[in-house]
Amino acid sequence: MKSLVIFDLDGTLLNTIDDLGNAANEAMRQLGYPTHPLSSYPMMVGNGISKLLERALPEEARTERIITDARHCFMAYYDQHCHDLTSPYPGIELLLDELSRRNINLAVTSNKYQRAVSLLINHYFGRYNFKAVLGQHDGVPVKPDPSIVFEALTMCPTPKHEVLYVGDSGVDIETARRACVESVGVAWGFRPVRELKAAFADHIIEEPCDLIGLL
Repeated sequence: MKSLVIFDLDGTLLNTIDDLGNAANEAMRQLGYPTHPLSSYPMMVGNGISKLLERALPEEARTERIITDARHCFMAYYDQHCHDLTSPYPGIELLLDELSRRNINLAVTSNKYQRAVSLLINHYFGRYNFKAVLGQHDGVPVKPDPSIVFEALTMCPTPKHEVLYVGDSGVDIETARRACVESVGVAWGFRPVRELKAAFADHIIEEPCDLIGLL
């Protein structure tokens, strides 16, 4: 029996891609670089904001200073616009309702910076009792390093065999593998199912309600 489900955020609980893309494009505009169609951003996200902006910048502009400047522009815009076009995926709230009803503990671990993760969870899922809401923060490397999962397990002590880690990308599946917990890839997220299979996800689900059968 599972007693803790750890979720990725972007592409798993929330469809955030248009707001992420708009914020990245705003950073590109402010720094005088070309923007990108929103449809190109699903393959740029997943490794944190700095990596997203590195990918969005022209190759010759991918210096530490320019990425830092772009990050400041991105965050200033995103903090004000992270709710514009974002929404929970269909069936997610029903899933969280059912997990809560069954007294399954909930956690979120994301490569997005901490302030934005807290803003989004409070805005969309404030009625749920998440035991850990963790984004990228100082001293903790980004996924697939498993440190953020270990931090969540410190906040909600749980035997690893009672944990499911749910995400939409190969980064998430690798994170679960390194943390030695069972992985669940979701087919509705930003990355194709073939990426989840290539990363050897323990399970792949098509709809949020399919998770119940894995408990």
